[in-house]
Amino acid sequence: MLSDCAFRAQLALPGQRALFDYWLEIAGEKPLPARADFDPLKVPHLLPHLGLIDLREGFDQGLFRLAGTRLRDIYGKEITGLRLSEVFLGRCAAPWNQVHARIATEAVSAQGVIHGPTEGREHIVLFWLRLPLSDDGTRVDRILVHDVAAPKDDADPIPEVTRYQYPRHELAAAPARLYDHFG
Repeated sequence: MLSDCAFRAQLALPGQRALFDYWLEIAGEKPLPARADFDPLKVPHLLPHLGLIDLREGFDQGLFRLAGTRLRDIYGKEITGLRLSEVFLGRCAAPWNQVHARIATEAVSAQGVIHGPTEGREHIVLFWLRLPLSDDGTRVDRILVHDVAAPKDDADPIPEVTRYQYPRHELAAAPARLYDHFG
């Protein structure tokens, strides 16, 4: 699976790679793993950085069902139980909405680095990873979140980057298009 390897190679942090490896393991031969496949006790060191976005009531009603303690530090407030529109406000809303919508509609994984993940948090450099989950194996009903913050260093700016993995179930059908998502 070249795309899984290429996507993994772009993950900057060991925790991101560990979570992605576990996500691939629990997916097995299925296009996407289900929430029931995910056992948080298999990745206890990552729990403070994990969140779960619930999309079962539709994307517009998406909310953080769970959010680890480090997400409170990143977003400046407790986000468990908040809708996506309550967490991602102002200038930050559109890019996050685009990322989450693409994951939900195309069943792709995404990762990136961004300055200021939400309003008032411009001092944060966020290394983020989003992995789709699906109870029926096709429709994304939850998004697994892994967020790690580093203090912003203005002397060494990090460009805003987003990378998507091609949907796992379409790899064999369209390998030439794979590179569109890594360029």
